[in-house]
Amino acid sequence: MEHKTKKTPIYLNRRRFMQIVAVAGATAACWRLGLFGSGKPLQVARRSQPIMGTVLNLTVYGPDRDACEEAINTTIDRMLALESILSRHSTTSEVARLNNNGRLTDPSTHLLEVLSLARDISTKTAGAFDVTILPLLQMHESIRGQNDHPDQKALTATRGLVGFADLHVNNDLIRFKKRGMGISLDGIAKGYIVDQGVSTLRNHGFANVYVEAGGDLMVSGQKDNQSPWRIGLRSPRPQSKNKPVIIEVSDKAVATSGDYLQAFTPDLKNHHIISPKSGFSPPELASCTITAPNVALADSLATAVMVLGREDGLELLESMDGCEGYVVDKQLNHANTTGFFA
Repeated sequence: MEHKTKKTPIYLNRRRFMQIVAVAGATAACWRLGLFGSGKPLQVARRSQPIMGTVLNLTVYGPDRDACEEAINTTIDRMLALESILSRHSTTSEVARLNNNGRLTDPSTHLLEVLSLARDISTKTAGAFDVTILPLLQMHESIRGQNDHPDQKALTATRGLVGFADLHVNNDLIRFKKRGMGISLDGIAKGYIVDQGVSTLRNHGFANVYVEAGGDLMVSGQKDNQSPWRIGLRSPRPQSKNKPVIIEVSDKAVATSGDYLQAFTPDLKNHHIISPKSGFSPPELASCTITAPNVALADSLATAVMVLGREDGLELLESMDGCEGYVVDKQLNHANTTGFFA
């Protein structure tokens, strides 16, 4: 799919923008020129912010604390602006307008880019990841707490509304080919927004950062003591006695999907991850953690591997450069790709 050059306005306070460019730019230049001695301790700034139905956590290291704080302010502004475009839960977003009207004219570059990424992942995973899953998701949400199984006739009809082939996308128009279709970017937009946040920080001279939203994160550079970032992987069953799994990463994205994150039934059999083919939540895995070059890719692959299952999911990851995975099944047996702990 070709994209025309078009920029979606991200509204920032001009004075704040000029401050961050001036301060962060000077800071980055000094750092590159070696004007900050190796003995000068790095400053750290941290912030939390509600976003995409979860909490965004940012940690930024740099020589100047004020510059770090300004970088965080600018990054949050950008990420919130992207949420207003890509979230199906915002009534005025482009995604909500598409779902309500069945078509969207003059879509933003950001939406087009996310849909292009989503289509690529859908192809690579043989349809295990599909943003047109919304009708099935809404069906299960509507019977949440009432019935584990929807009416078979209704299920069959709803499954017929799911399929990337029936989503028409070009630079000027996005439309559904079938009435009743809808998209959910829940499995990729959060990752894309985190990627854009990290890009914003890097563009302003900050390379040592941690940006996380709802378990999907990107770490760049190193911590203040020049050590890699240590990331703890939550057990899908907190009551288990298994020791926590710790990985060390740098300049890498990490994303986790699990049956416990948005469960529809107490036994965790039915949850927010649904197989486009069966119409039900996949039965094998309890959680999947992916490491990848960017968070949008890690985010979408975590969902796809949950649907594919252990054998097919790990085989897929082994074939993809820069992507690794760690899976835990319902019995808490675990497996991983050859390079996950490398």
